[in-house]
Amino acid sequence: MITHRVIPVLLLQDQALVKTRRFRQPTYVGDPINAIRIFNEKEVDELFLIDIAASREHREPDYKLLHDCASECFMPLGYGGGISSLSQATRLFDIGIEKVSLQTSTLETPQLVEQVAARYGNQAVVASVDVRRDWRGRIRLWSARQQKALGQNWKDHLRNVQALGAGEVLLNCVHRDGTREGYDCEIIAEAATMIDIPIIAIGGAGSIQDLPPAVAAGASALGAGSMFVFEGPHRAVLISYPSYQELTDALSRWPHKTGCNA
Repeated sequence: MITHRVIPVLLLQDQALVKTRRFRQPTYVGDPINAIRIFNEKEVDELFLIDIAASREHREPDYKLLHDCASECFMPLGYGGGISSLSQATRLFDIGIEKVSLQTSTLETPQLVEQVAARYGNQAVVASVDVRRDWRGRIRLWSARQQKALGQNWKDHLRNVQALGAGEVLLNCVHRDGTREGYDCEIIAEAATMIDIPIIAIGGAGSIQDLPPAVAAGASALGAGSMFVFEGPHRAVLISYPSYQELTDALSRWPHKTGCNA
């Protein structure tokens, strides 16, 4: 059996799917509804959609698009981007979203995490924590909306979102985003010692061989984008997902830490 969730995390911009590299240079990869239909056929267990422009543009989620996505989606669907109030989260749950991912709110209005968790349960709240290594290799907390590193300690922030009631952390290593160089397992391992709630690691997965080292480092689930939307060295667009047997074989090797890139 598959011991850890492997989750496609798809990025939205202007109602289209895009893929970024280190949170920049979004490349068009297709229509979200078509991608969801393909992932339905692949029997994916869980899917996340993140609107990368909503918070930066100070706008609400695109409820019409998300309603259409949720209606088409056969698997649990999470969403993040532009959620700044409990009423917005409620509207998302009402149209079929099962988890909301909060990133900007954890930094600017952390009480929203408490409010959503109190109303809908911890399992419905995912705290998205973005981190990035600076030129000296130091780990910095990152604001996706402001596109800059913050002075706040990233470990303290992890502890804080857990205390606020988040049921999971989506730990995104910005410096690995879209690079297909493998997860930053050192950061995953450090984060796993800080909190007790599950960590969804994302940032850097290029192939199925990158999954076991991240699990060995402490990830409870593996998120990926490029791995599921690009094929080959020229990054040709191809929506794909490993077979159940491929995932089972790969994740059965999780105790071995070989291949873990810091």
